[in-house]
Amino acid sequence: MARKKIPTEHENHERWLVSYADFITLLFAFFVVMYAISSINEGKYRVLSNSLVSAFQQPPTSQKMIEMRARYPEIMEGSGRPIGKSMTQPPSETPEHKAAAAKMRKVARNVLEVMQPLIKSGQVRVTQSPRGVTVEINASTLFNSGDAVLQPKSVKTLAAVARVLSATDNPIQVEGHTDNVPINSAIYPSNWELSSARAGSVVRLFTEMGVPAGRMVAIGYADNRPLDVNTTAEGRTRNRRVNVLILNETQGPTRELSLDEHLPASPTTLAPPAAR
Repeated sequence: MARKKIPTEHENHERWLVSYADFITLLFAFFVVMYAISSINEGKYRVLSNSLVSAFQQPPTSQKMIEMRARYPEIMEGSGRPIGKSMTQPPSETPEHKAAAAKMRKVARNVLEVMQPLIKSGQVRVTQSPRGVTVEINASTLFNSGDAVLQPKSVKTLAAVARVLSATDNPIQVEGHTDNVPINSAIYPSNWELSSARAGSVVRLFTEMGVPAGRMVAIGYADNRPLDVNTTAEGRTRNRRVNVLILNETQGPTRELSLDEHLPASPTTLAPPAAR
């Protein structure tokens, strides 16, 4: 009887898949465990994301981001400086700034007191700006038309201003302004010479009244810095002026001052100068 032939077993070439599958399963389990025991600080992550947005000048729109920034003030802002307890006092709140602001308020009050009659008549306007306190005097109060010689009646007005200036150590800038009507005389070939001469006349009088010359400068702008249009008589009248600027280094919004105020936060409007 013939023997039964046993079939030959072939080598299994896919046995590596078993080991590979076991390795992948073990690796997956490892990362699951690592993720489970890890802790993500969502707050700092969101603050970091918000700082990057701020660095590119894109303000955050998420209220939650703003709340996270408040919770983690030690995180650096996009501005490059820390916030929170370590942040220094803002410049506007420093003692030096407060002292300078108080000094300028005192100067403005003094100017308002001595210029009351002309302010009421609309010949003078007093304003406070980031540059300092400006006394805007209409040219008709000081000079005849087309002239830079001070009228006798203007000496009393400027003497009162000079007394205020003498009591301070702030730099003084006197600016002459004209309208755009051309002038062509033997003394003043153009509005440049006229505006400069008018500013110089005021500075010279201040010097005679005791204001140190080293603190003052005279500038002529001609018709290049108008306050109003030059197409109407009223506009040209407004543009013919002399500004006495008491300079300071404080910052703040420009606002006009009234006679009965002590530099309030809201602006008060006075009538503009109405004559040359």
